[in-house]
Amino acid sequence: MIEFHPVTKHIGAEVTGVDLRKPLSQEEVATLREGWLKHLVLFFRDQHIDDEQHLQFALNFGTLNHPAFKKDAASPIHVLDQTSPKSEGADEWHSDNTFEPTPPMGSLLRCVQLPSVGGDTCWANTYLAYETLSPPLQRLCDELTAVHDITMSMKKAIAKGHPFDLAEIQAKWPPIERPVVRVHAETGRKALFVNRSSTTRLVGLSDRENEALLPLLIDHIRSPEYQCRLKWAPGTLAFWDNRPTQHYAVADYTERRRMHRVTINAFPEHADPS
Repeated sequence: MIEFHPVTKHIGAEVTGVDLRKPLSQEEVATLREGWLKHLVLFFRDQHIDDEQHLQFALNFGTLNHPAFKKDAASPIHVLDQTSPKSEGADEWHSDNTFEPTPPMGSLLRCVQLPSVGGDTCWANTYLAYETLSPPLQRLCDELTAVHDITMSMKKAIAKGHPFDLAEIQAKWPPIERPVVRVHAETGRKALFVNRSSTTRLVGLSDRENEALLPLLIDHIRSPEYQCRLKWAPGTLAFWDNRPTQHYAVADYTERRRMHRVTINAFPEHADPS
């Protein structure tokens, strides 16, 4: 029987009673989806699966998303293989690819190889980040939109030696405006939807107002009460909802860390209204 064991009061649960090497029944998929929507990120321990099993598990919940900068475009698996992750971009709070017209719904990240110590990942509940704002600030945020731009993260990647053509990337993904408060397509709950990686300004506000308000909103999600932290082990898989969460990869290691990820888009019935 599938069971969910919360790791904090507000976000994260370890899942027992399921073997990801085997196909899931419709009932199991429905149970896992219900738990995922409730806990926002699920942790599966001791699941020593291969890439094909990883992919098939992911496709129970959405359609395949091809990440913007995956090196092997033909493979559904995005390999994250790092030994020097500092300032690569994942070591700050973010939701994935909010600069895209339709950001991915979720990701399933599996640990393959770890350094001797370090390499944890943290997640934050952005429903709670919105709900704990004062009512006047909630009302203001409800009316605001923000610009999401790939430029900041690309400049960091280029500075780390990645051979990206910034002008070409900016032309492919121009800045996009989206609401500061996102309404989840499945739960109807509101979540704060700005992040340090991609959100550059609040639309319609002066520079001085942006300098005051945008950092406040971005930093608001850093409260530990909104967060959980995962200590990885080979065979651990994390499945998170990209819509009401942000995550942070702790860059505290200098040995090889190899992770395999499948990213998914929403099925049409679970997609945001157009």
